[in-house]
Amino acid sequence: MAVDLLLGLQWGDEGKGKIVDVLTSKYDIIARFQGGPNAGHTLEFDGIKHVLRTIPSGIFHEKSMNVIGNGVVIDPVVFIQELEGLKQFDIDFKSKLILSRKAHVILPTHRLLDAASEASKGKAKIGSTLKGIGPTYMDKTGRNGIRLGDLELNSWKEKYRALANKHEELIAFHNVDIQYNLQEMEDEFFKAVEILKELTFIDSEEYLQQAQKNGKTILAEGAQGSLLDIDFGTYPFVTSSNTTAAGACTGLGVAPGQIGEVYGIFKAYTTRVGSGPFPTELFDEVGAKMAKVGHEFGAVTGRPRRCGWLDLVALKYTCQVNGVTQLMMMKGDVLSGFDELKICTAYTYKGKEITHLPYNIEPENVTPVYTVFKCWKEDLTKMRETSQFPKELNAYIDFLEKELEIPIKVISVGPDRTQTIHR
Repeated sequence: MAVDLLLGLQWGDEGKGKIVDVLTSKYDIIARFQGGPNAGHTLEFDGIKHVLRTIPSGIFHEKSMNVIGNGVVIDPVVFIQELEGLKQFDIDFKSKLILSRKAHVILPTHRLLDAASEASKGKAKIGSTLKGIGPTYMDKTGRNGIRLGDLELNSWKEKYRALANKHEELIAFHNVDIQYNLQEMEDEFFKAVEILKELTFIDSEEYLQQAQKNGKTILAEGAQGSLLDIDFGTYPFVTSSNTTAAGACTGLGVAPGQIGEVYGIFKAYTTRVGSGPFPTELFDEVGAKMAKVGHEFGAVTGRPRRCGWLDLVALKYTCQVNGVTQLMMMKGDVLSGFDELKICTAYTYKGKEITHLPYNIEPENVTPVYTVFKCWKEDLTKMRETSQFPKELNAYIDFLEKELEIPIKVISVGPDRTQTIHR
């Protein structure tokens, strides 16, 4: 059985959580393969809004098994808080949620090191969420990290202490004013670890291989967005993991030839949180209206999202890098009632018009070239069939399909499960 992927194609916040929730009934296993608790996957149904940080979005479905793969980094404190928040829904976590022994652990000092590093950058800061994710991945690649499997060893606290001491030296090196009480943080951390150890740790690559052999259907759930990929994103304003399709292979132990459908999710416009280049960003009342109507605030951080027109140059790029087989357009309802809509179809770059994403998209290097469209006035949120779509929306969708050469199979017209229209 092939493993299908679900990925964000922009700078994150595309609506992946909702689509995983919609698709879960088709899959036996939902697996997270990268990222950490800076991801906020929002699901809304039965009048309740849920925000998941590390736990896969299939957790609300009775029949799905949820796997956290080796490519994920886990903060035990945040993780246990997440479990506590879901207890009211009577979910049997011990039977529905399993974790890879090879997943790395975010320590309290990772979060402190993240804050010290960001503070030392001053105006050049990258917009880190300060969750300790970057430093944890640095320890992973530096071969210093602590993994979930280490927590099963009697000597793991000795390894912890050695690494935490090293982190405190690095924090002091940054020479910034970071106030903290490590003893309090560690008390909370060690308590959370003991609760975490009550869950099932697995050799996830073996588990998924056996699941495939037994005919189980698997959906790999990405976090963040493709333009935040450590290799292919807008470096250095990126996350610390591989958010593209290749990350599913390394983050779960799945061979490239085992990948089936690649679902690519994008908003009908573009948003970005934190620092970094954003060619189609709007600084006027149009951008402000997008943010207000779209409730564009980070699900985890609460930070306001920067808003702009859809960037087709960047979208083509991420479709190619990921090998997307079908597309899903989110938040079309947000654009209702604008005077006109624009899509960036090219950049002016060094005096020439180009249609590919260049090495550097800082504003001094690229200027977006726009195609203008008529906007629809109708409220899309009550629509449940494509036959109800206004002609302007159909024209917008048809143009994107023609340019991207990939079918748009789903249109989302609101946050609820029921506001998902299949084409």
